[in-house]
Amino acid sequence: MNKLSWFLQSKYGAIVHWGLYAIPAGFWQGEYAPHGGEWIMKNWRSGIPYADYAALADQFNPENFDADAFVRFLKEDCGFRYLVFTTKHHDGFAMYDSACNDYNIMHTPYGKDVTRALSDACEKYGLTFCLYYSQLQDWADPNGFGNTWDFGPDQDKDFRKYLEEKCKPQLKELLTEYGKIGLIWFDTPYEMDKAQCQELVDFVHQFQPDCLINGRVGYNLGDYRQMGDRGIPLCTYPKPWEVPMTLNDTWGYRSDDDRWKTPEHVIRLLAEVAGKGGNLLLNIGPDAQGALPAESENILRTVGDWMKKNGESIYNTDPMPDFPYRLDTDFGCFTYSRDRKKLYMHIFRYPTVPPHQICVVGLETKVGKAYLLETGEEVMCWQTYETARDEHRLRVRLPYAKAPNALDTVVVIELEEDELRTQTL
Repeated sequence: MNKLSWFLQSKYGAIVHWGLYAIPAGFWQGEYAPHGGEWIMKNWRSGIPYADYAALADQFNPENFDADAFVRFLKEDCGFRYLVFTTKHHDGFAMYDSACNDYNIMHTPYGKDVTRALSDACEKYGLTFCLYYSQLQDWADPNGFGNTWDFGPDQDKDFRKYLEEKCKPQLKELLTEYGKIGLIWFDTPYEMDKAQCQELVDFVHQFQPDCLINGRVGYNLGDYRQMGDRGIPLCTYPKPWEVPMTLNDTWGYRSDDDRWKTPEHVIRLLAEVAGKGGNLLLNIGPDAQGALPAESENILRTVGDWMKKNGESIYNTDPMPDFPYRLDTDFGCFTYSRDRKKLYMHIFRYPTVPPHQICVVGLETKVGKAYLLETGEEVMCWQTYETARDEHRLRVRLPYAKAPNALDTVVVIELEEDELRTQTL
């Protein structure tokens, strides 16, 4: 089996930003920090001195964090298929028991290895465990990039020393002591040259040959394309890709960020991204106690309830050809399963005017029946070809005056041919 298979089938992953930065929660010394969250150490004024920021470790004690319950919630209640955990972010603090560097969670009042607990829970519940690691930026190390207020200009640093004495040893720990790792999620390669990036790829595969590497290792050396934060292609993207997306505006927890996406928004992002061939990697930012904000939990649970009934239209779907245009109403989007020979019509804007019909132009493949995914109830579906316009038209007529599912009504259109063909107009 291709080592990318699990990733291509998953479609929906969670990335968890959690570290010391959850304690200040976007404020330092009572002052608002722009772009706070996980970047607060760098973005507060001219930078928080390392000694002051590192003192947060003396306060870190999320005694109520339950890795088993957390992972069970992500898998069973939310519908996630993989988890990416921030083992070391740019602030340089390791959220696991690192023998090669004492700046880690074991030297806090909490004193427990949350990475190991999450790894064990993921194995228990069948969630693919993946690791985030900041390979270039490390604001706690004199030779890591980014901290110019404590350690001077980046160009004067010995990055090779950092690579050999912290980055590689920590990656080795993570790859040899925490079970099978689905992927390593690198970030901000910035000033690294191609040879250094290739070196990291080879180093990872030395210990886990099947471990995927994301696109932010640099120079297109990863196993799939990493889109920019919140960046979705305008058209179908034919190669494997993933887009990281926040539930609100920030990644690491900050107490004043209440700009939450609605469950409708998240579901529509899922459908759009899957239809264009990608994975949605949705961010979760626990607070300093390890708890999810109530708003975050409610959104994720609502999306999970929808996925329990409609997940077939998201998981294990393929990129599909772009339709030339749609008629009558901008209803939503399609996802597609080559194996099941099905199109999934995601209806975001329900046609409230009788006859509650949606018309799509450009589908040449012959279709059979259509039905509501949640109930199996059959709906009217027929195709026509207009000779003068040279247009294939697909019409779906819905039996209700309002949407059966206000979040996203999914209509399954069964195909009678193996190949999905659309017109080029």
